[in-house]
Amino acid sequence: MALRFGPDVSTAETDYGTVLLDQRSGNYWELNPTGTLVVKTLLEGGEEAAAVDALVTEFDIDRTRAEQDVTALVQELRKSGLAT
Repeated sequence: MALRFGPDVSTAETDYGTVLLDQRSGNYWELNPTGTLVVKTLLEGGEEAAAVDALVTEFDIDRTRAEQDVTALVQELRKSGLAT
């Protein structure tokens, strides 16, 4: 399922990934380059499988690990209320 950030979430790309700001709480989240690739893929309308494919293609990671990482990141973003 595609990912969307809530209206109170600001993003900024850095040399090291992406920073997310939850304006409701003032909490910052930092995504490394792999997390940034996953989020970009999902925000552009891609499914989780597309994010897994992107990780496997871009980084030296096996598919099983990529699937676990994508699932964990998406769950955490949704659980935190940053994304739907």
